[in-house]
Amino acid sequence: MGLPEPVDQSKRGLTAGLSRQEEKPGARAVNPWEAAGAELAARERPTAAPDETTRQAVAPATPWVPQDESSGVVFARRLGRGLLWAVVALAAVTGVRAWVVPPKAPATATAPAQAAPAYPNAEAQAAAARFARAYLGWDESRKEERAALLASALPAGADSTMGWDGKGRQEVLAVQPGTVTPAEAGRALVRVDVLIRAAGPAEPSASPSASAGQGGTTPRAESGARWVGLDVPVFQAGGRFSVTGRPALVGVPATGPQLPDTPAAQTDAELTGQTKSTIEKFFAAYAGGDTESVSAPGARLPALPQGIEFKGLLAWSVDAAGAGDRWGSARVAWAMGGTTVEVAYRVKLTRVSSSDAQRWQVADIRGGAL
Repeated sequence: MGLPEPVDQSKRGLTAGLSRQEEKPGARAVNPWEAAGAELAARERPTAAPDETTRQAVAPATPWVPQDESSGVVFARRLGRGLLWAVVALAAVTGVRAWVVPPKAPATATAPAQAAPAYPNAEAQAAAARFARAYLGWDESRKEERAALLASALPAGADSTMGWDGKGRQEVLAVQPGTVTPAEAGRALVRVDVLIRAAGPAEPSASPSASAGQGGTTPRAESGARWVGLDVPVFQAGGRFSVTGRPALVGVPATGPQLPDTPAAQTDAELTGQTKSTIEKFFAAYAGGDTESVSAPGARLPALPQGIEFKGLLAWSVDAAGAGDRWGSARVAWAMGGTTVEVAYRVKLTRVSSSDAQRWQVADIRGGAL
């Protein structure tokens, strides 16, 4: 095994000390194999300097060599820790979500587009109505009157005769302006409905007694009144309106639009019979000028003007639907202007209680039947 062979201790001077130890009383016998191993280890160990050997014997061996840190390293470490805690605090304040999902950029608010100013329909209708009254009304005996009325609605220097030959007579009874159709550059077309009544041409008188002062003519026969439409072109300038040119005559529909079919209202026959006399008394008082005695307390129902006479209640029915106050429909005949006209009403009934009985009275009245 590479160990030195054991030899007799009495023959070698190197081991004389061991034999002397064995001679001491109580000394342990030396194993020759252990002694040879110790000798071999002593041979293979390198010789160390005296001071190093002493230092190794005094201080225990350590696996690393400690070194002093410089001030720059310490500052860098502390700065890094400070930055790390600053990031953690910022995340707690702003929220981690704001880092993962950044907020959307606010949409740029666009300024609302300014709408063009509305066309002044009322002013355009008024200017067109004045022109229509002057344009369709004439009298050969008052030519200057028509020209002056037209001049106020035409631009300066315009022809105030507007194509009239200066003959005949026509009267304007009513003017109703309607639809305004705006165009470009402040222009518009206004529809005006005009109610006219024209007089026929004068005819020579056949009577030989007709004097020269009378002109030898018979009075004109007036035609019936009728509606006619007029499309009037207008123009706005400087806050005022004027007619830009000749108008156009258009027709007016002979009838209105077709009404839709409406379901028949259900009637409360019992209440209709109970309140018929009450309604008749009310309309008689309505024409006579005293409605307080036949109307419900608190109702304010002005009476009709004088000259209108109650001729009779032609029809009366109370609606079946409703609770509390009830509504009904009435058709009444009035005498006025030498004739009889029929009109329709909607009447509101309310129940009035007294100490001895209850009765229905009129609380409100409205014209027409929807």
